[in-house]
Order: sequence, then C-alpha cells, then structure tokens
Amino acid sequence: MKFSTVSPCKLNLFLYITGKRPDGYHNLQTLFVILDHGDVMHFETTDDDRVELLTDFGFPVEKNLIYKAAMLLKEQTLCKMGVKISIDKVLPQGGGLGGGSGNAATTLMVLNKLWDLKLKEDSLLKMGTSLGADVPIFIKGKTCFAEGIGEILEEKSYPEKYYLVATPECKVPTAKLFGSEALKKDSKVRTFEELVNAPFENSFTSVVVKEYPEVQTLLDTLSEFGPSFMSGSGSSCFVAFDSIEAAKKAQAKIEKLKISSFVARSVKVSNVIEDLNKLQ
Repeated sequence: MKFSTVSPCKLNLFLYITGKRPDGYHNLQTLFVILDHGDVMHFETTDDDRVELLTDFGFPVEKNLIYKAAMLLKEQTLCKMGVKISIDKVLPQGGGLGGGSGNAATTLMVLNKLWDLKLKEDSLLKMGTSLGADVPIFIKGKTCFAEGIGEILEEKSYPEKYYLVATPECKVPTAKLFGSEALKKDSKVRTFEELVNAPFENSFTSVVVKEYPEVQTLLDTLSEFGPSFMSGSGSSCFVAFDSIEAAKKAQAKIEKLKISSFVARSVKVSNVIEDLNKLQ
C-alpha cells in the first residue's frame, strides 16, 4: 500500500525553561501550534520485513529519526511487515521548527495505520518521547500547552493565525545552548492563563542573538510587521498575521533581502491525522 502526507512543522509561541531535572534534562513551559506546512513523506508497505529509507540525508541511516521510529515500532510490536520511505525535504534543519521530530511522529502514526497495529495514542506518545522531546506534540497534532520536557501536553484553544516564518543562514545547536551559563533556566512556573495573557518570550532568544547576530537582524526585520519571535531554540523566527494577504505582502518585502521564508496557517488538527482518518 502507498500513502503520502505532509509531515508538518510547529512553532513555539512562547517558551520558558523552569529548571533542571535530576536526569539532566530541563523542564519547560511552552505553547505549541501546528502549521499546515512541512515535508512530504511517502510510504510504501512491503512484505519483506525491511525498513528502507530511500532518501539520503548524508549521514548513517541508523542515526535518522525516521528509521529509528520505524524500527522502534517493529521492535515494540514484533511486526513482520516492511516499508520503503522517501521524503521531499523542505523544512530547514536546526531551525527550531521540529522538522525531524515531526518526521519521526509521522512515521509512527502512519505505520501504526498501514501495518494495522492498532496502537492507542498513549502508546505512540510513549514511543515518541523516547525518540525526542518534540515528537509527542506531532502525535497529538493539535495546539497544546506543554510542560515537563515537552511530553506533558494539554490541548488548548488558540486563535488560528497566518505566520510568516523566516530562517537565516545559520544552524543553532540546541545542546550547546542548554550548556550556556547565560541561558535563563529558572523562569517562574505559571499557569497557562497567566502565560497566555503576558507578553510572549522565548528563554533561548537572548543567548542565540549574541552568538548568531543574523538572528537578531532577522527579528528586527520581522518586527516591522508586528511582534517577532524565535521558535524553539532557533534559528527560525516568525511573526503572526490575521490574514494570508497581509502575511504574503510582508513575505514579498523580506524576499528582496534573500531570506528563506514561507507563509503557513496554524491548524486545529494536523493534516497527518486528517489524512489517516480518510483511510479505510
């Protein structure tokens, strides 16, 4: 069976680090939205028990989250079916948009359906957490307030917007940021209501802009159109609009500066969930 779907990206509308955990990870509070934009993933099931990633990422397949997700699903369920996976990659790597995590989540969700494994969401969320902190939000596929390392998710209602998302010519290493002495890691724990009604901030921004001035330049450029923010640990930045026309008009202005960008809408339910629901 063949199946294709868009593996979406996410934005962190706000992000605060609230403390370091005994296991070395950090607790955070963040608001995730899913966008209707991402990499196109193609799946073809086989009967030969092999997982083949046909797209070359330039590093060993065993280190790829897509491959890891498929193999984890096989190991957990003892599934004897196989799959060939290819991907049309459009999302920037190291941009804070969760591209790789979204690909892993999409793989878990799609293969659960195509292999007829019938795993519940809770089981997929547990597997996703073991692959990476951003994987669970894509399994939920909805606007969520997240705590813990990002795995404690609470669905929230938030106005749908159009976002102009732009990415400068730099990749920001998340692990290095967490090790920075300048990173604020003790933000006060607040309720969702307190956070959503306060000015949005991202704890990573002040550290990133010092190391990567091009991110500060991009934020300044986007601020012409409204409050601009960095997503996740960067380097992608965004600004929100009420209409696609306004977002496209702003995009046309920044394209003259040779900045990579796209316009996308936040959605109530990710297209992966909607596409899978259409399968019989």
